[in-house]
Amino acid sequence: MRPLYLILKIVLNFSLRIYYKRHARVRAPKNFVNRTIYASNHPSSFMDPLIIAVRQNPIVHFMTRGDIYKGVMKQVFWSAHMLPIYRNHDGEDAVRKNQEVFDTAAKELRRGRGIIMFAEGFTDDKFIRRLKPVKKGSVRLGFEALEKCNWKKEISMQAVGLNYTNPKKFRSEILVAYGPKICLNDFKEVYLENSGKTISEITKRIEKDMRDQITHVDKKEWCSLHEGIMSLTRKGMNNENKDESIPLKKRWEYSRNLALWMNEHEEDKEEELDQLKEEVTGYFSLLKKSRLEERFIYEYATKGKISLWKNYLLLFLGFPFALLGLIHGAPSYFIIKPLIEKAFRRDVFWSSVKMVAGLAVAGIYNILFIFLVYYLIYPNWWVAIGYYFVVPGVTFVIFHLWWNNFRELKIRKILQGKDLGKFVSRRTVLLEKIKSRIPVA
Repeated sequence: MRPLYLILKIVLNFSLRIYYKRHARVRAPKNFVNRTIYASNHPSSFMDPLIIAVRQNPIVHFMTRGDIYKGVMKQVFWSAHMLPIYRNHDGEDAVRKNQEVFDTAAKELRRGRGIIMFAEGFTDDKFIRRLKPVKKGSVRLGFEALEKCNWKKEISMQAVGLNYTNPKKFRSEILVAYGPKICLNDFKEVYLENSGKTISEITKRIEKDMRDQITHVDKKEWCSLHEGIMSLTRKGMNNENKDESIPLKKRWEYSRNLALWMNEHEEDKEEELDQLKEEVTGYFSLLKKSRLEERFIYEYATKGKISLWKNYLLLFLGFPFALLGLIHGAPSYFIIKPLIEKAFRRDVFWSSVKMVAGLAVAGIYNILFIFLVYYLIYPNWWVAIGYYFVVPGVTFVIFHLWWNNFRELKIRKILQGKDLGKFVSRRTVLLEKIKSRIPVA
């Protein structure tokens, strides 16, 4: 692997562990050398390739937007194993350039490297749990690579499903699931007989495998119903409303099974589910209008009150650590964050760019603390360097929790004086309807 790729793999692994509260992988590949094309969904723009490349063993190259692959950054992207893909509006020679990139990718496959391709092609502005139509490019690349090596190397394809609780939220969760491997060499005879048909059939198979690795709601209009049910039952992949005692993998399975049940009953339960959707939407609209959140109604329903003691405890005990985290993360939080939000109109880019840019700025800024620790606290370079790698990241997470807790405390104080009984009653009736009509819920 190229030096920059190795450095980024190590550094970003640490950064991703800070950014995401929980990680999980299902059927992840273990070999470092793997002639495999990974066909993935694309829910979170720049964050998606980082998750796959950093959190798995195989050495990979991945495709990126051609319009950013130029100038000084071209060499940087090349060193990071990034290959450009050009679209029609990138210029008249986009087709020729893409063929050159495909030739490079095919060469890397023959050398034992993996290729990540985001088969959907683009990211939605609003995150929804469903798969968009899959393009044929990844399958075509695999067969082109086999032709160039006269079918002497074994090249495979594997579906990848990226499952975020919320791709735009710091300290959310991520589960990456891998489908079964498909060895393209097994299709040599049918490919040579009819290449177009074979590519189409394998693309359909890959698309099915990709749907199996994620939560896919066939009917787009029911995505909000699916999310609402997960929030109310607290068993699924909703980021704000979940039972954290349930393992992430179990919540992923619940989310998938709920979507599968809805898909299977799309026709015979359509009227019933449309009515349920109206009721669920009405409940959450009422909460929004009343400036309430489901988690507060759940707490009131289970405990009979809105508690404050945990918030006060974190407020006082966490203050010194939060202050330290603020000191270490001030440039990233107060400078990088607003700059990126201003520079990028689409918020789907924010999480990944903030993470990488914040890591770079914080990494440089916090070098100062190596010398401060050595000269002012304890004269040992190993202790000072250990402080640099551990304390800024951990205390910044505490600062983030502390600050959110501070803002939430004000809301809880207001809610303590309110009777939330009517919301609890409506929620109880709604939950009973969900459980009686949807067996998997």
